[in-house]
Amino acid sequence: MGMSPLPHADAPIAACTRVPGLAVIGGGPAGLMAAEAARAAGLEVDVFEAKGSVGRKFLIAGKGGLNLTHGESRPGFDARYRERQREVAAWLDEFDAAALREWAAGLGVETYVGSSGRVFPTDRKAAPLLRGWVRRLRDSGVRFHVQHRWTGWDAHGALRFAAPSGELRVRSAATVLALGGGSWPRLGSDGSWVPWLRDAGVEVADLRPSNCGFDVDWTRHFRERHAGAPLKPVIAHFGSATGPGGLQGECVVSEYGIEGSLVYALSAPLREAIDRDGSATLHLDLVPGRPQAQLQRDLARPRGKRSITEHLRRLGRLDGVRIGLLHEVLGRDALGDPAQVAAALKCLPLRLLRPRPMAEVISTAGGIRLEALDPASLMLHARPGVFAAGEMLDWEAPTGGYLLTACFASGLRAARGAVAWLETAQCPPSTSSGSETFSCFSSSRTGGRLRR
Repeated sequence: MGMSPLPHADAPIAACTRVPGLAVIGGGPAGLMAAEAARAAGLEVDVFEAKGSVGRKFLIAGKGGLNLTHGESRPGFDARYRERQREVAAWLDEFDAAALREWAAGLGVETYVGSSGRVFPTDRKAAPLLRGWVRRLRDSGVRFHVQHRWTGWDAHGALRFAAPSGELRVRSAATVLALGGGSWPRLGSDGSWVPWLRDAGVEVADLRPSNCGFDVDWTRHFRERHAGAPLKPVIAHFGSATGPGGLQGECVVSEYGIEGSLVYALSAPLREAIDRDGSATLHLDLVPGRPQAQLQRDLARPRGKRSITEHLRRLGRLDGVRIGLLHEVLGRDALGDPAQVAAALKCLPLRLLRPRPMAEVISTAGGIRLEALDPASLMLHARPGVFAAGEMLDWEAPTGGYLLTACFASGLRAARGAVAWLETAQCPPSTSSGSETFSCFSSSRTGGRLRR
């Protein structure tokens, strides 16, 4: 991955012990931001990660170029979070895209805004940023415990972990859960936490695919000839989700159906339509900028001895995948009708059957309902002293840096909530060292501002 592995633990954990301050469970962006903010406020912090190193999904997401955030101005930026834009906007008031870029600069990672508005590190790599971040966290005193998979709470409220040495039980003064959603489970976000939180009385919405491709019932001939072929540029139409002018972008024909950034941007309304109606019909303008009437006139010209396919290629200026899509939708007989072909090219209906499985999608919707949390601190109503952040909360956003930005921002809010709660709550005494009582805060407290 380009990052040296972390050791199994910075400090040995006994089978039943107490950590003096904050336990952060999950080593993704939300968890690491929570750890950094809490430590900057002087809190003792232990990070527990199920995998052998932190930030694995972050590294994979940045493999083709780390899209850290987006240059879109607010409130347009906020609107990307759809029905949760009001709640997420409150997080962004504390840590928005500009703050995220400033934070990255503090790690020596400069960023730029690409032509699409997406923000990338100048070297486009995730590993240097993560490596520098973890080093800074360690230097500040954050302790890491990897290969520690959280398995819920015991009957007395202790955190349970499956670790190389066996089952561990840990008590902490406060806890931040940042366990991710249900996408890419091999990297740690497997959604196994859902039943444990429901058993604890926390309202959790079912996890569902987001930023995903969709199945289409292609014929075998089309699938074998055109899987992997790009469609760019095209304009998608899907009711109010795209508006009357549609949404222009790029997508890719896959063996199972259709995927790509244009489809991902519409995954939420498409998924909801499938849930409601059993399928969803997405319409594509395959030839943006070419009027339907002109297409019809061009295709009505005599084709002589040319085949229909060659006629479409020459006079319609169509590539193989677009001709293949016409075959899929119209059938061979209708391909000889210029009016039908022109209409299909400007408004090709694709029947989407189902979203792809959660294990292979970019992100998931669903999770802890925001109504189950105190909005100011992200503390669980049903579990005082337990806070939650990141993708395990019930919000979603399209790709383009919006996902990461909200993960960072929610991690910061949860950490600040934990700090404020511990400042007013009595820290529980330790049971692992006789009469000794741990302090929630270290003697090197630096104040409540996040160091950038």
